[in-house]
Amino acid sequence: MEFAYYPGCSLEASGRPYDVSLRRVFERLGIGLREIEDWNCCGATSYISMNKLTAYAVSARNLSYAERMGLSVCAPCSSCYTILSKVNRHVRWGDEHRDQINEALGAAGLSYSGSLDVLHPLDILCQFYGIERIVEQSARSLGGLRIAPYYGCQLVRPMGRYDDNEDPQQLDNLFRALGGEAVPFPAKVRCCGGMLMTTYENIALKLNHAILAAAVEGRAEVVVTTCPMCQLNLEGYQERIAAAYGTPIEIPVVFFTQLLGLALGFGPEEMLLDRMLIDSVGISRKLVEVSA
Repeated sequence: MEFAYYPGCSLEASGRPYDVSLRRVFERLGIGLREIEDWNCCGATSYISMNKLTAYAVSARNLSYAERMGLSVCAPCSSCYTILSKVNRHVRWGDEHRDQINEALGAAGLSYSGSLDVLHPLDILCQFYGIERIVEQSARSLGGLRIAPYYGCQLVRPMGRYDDNEDPQQLDNLFRALGGEAVPFPAKVRCCGGMLMTTYENIALKLNHAILAAAVEGRAEVVVTTCPMCQLNLEGYQERIAAAYGTPIEIPVVFFTQLLGLALGFGPEEMLLDRMLIDSVGISRKLVEVSA
């Protein structure tokens, strides 16, 4: 099992713990990742709001290179996954869409037929690899760790192909199978505001407060997420959220691959938990004590 890996811009910077933990988890499970050569930014939502054809062509360049590799795409960032999936659909929807995108790609000697699937690593792990196989290779139980599974607003929307778009369950099922407890978490698909934190901070703080408050209400010990932007907003702004709402909040927010890596036997430093802003090493300390 092998995929063309599209890390995206965030995973080379603020989302590096996601990149490192994902690569190590996939290697441990025997899932191959080959990084797309000379990949470029997917454009996120900014390009599409200005000129759709330009945005689709910019994103389709990555798919064109992946098609040359003959591999479907693994895209860990929720925004990248959404944009690449959208472009893939437009290429498949009809000749007009495909011809317009390929006309733009043709200026660089490229083309894309729409032959690939664009997949999120959570889908690869749960649907293609299988939760039972992951459990068979786990090295320690999550010991009843109380987990708030945060999917965010992009991963399961708008098509609903990936999981239920109102009450997704793959994170819940994965970590329950590994010995954790997925707490009741009605905010699991609420929006974190994305880039609003840099433009309308008061709105973004409100959105993130609602998510973190739901995790605290559910007595979660950790929030796990699938998106670098969501992780940054939920972890990096806890002090400002606490100041704005007069409520102390300090809860670890980690990438789901970091917690999965602990279950597979990696140490906290190998999963870069020591690089997080909110102390997350204590999570692994508890798991080691439970396993002992």
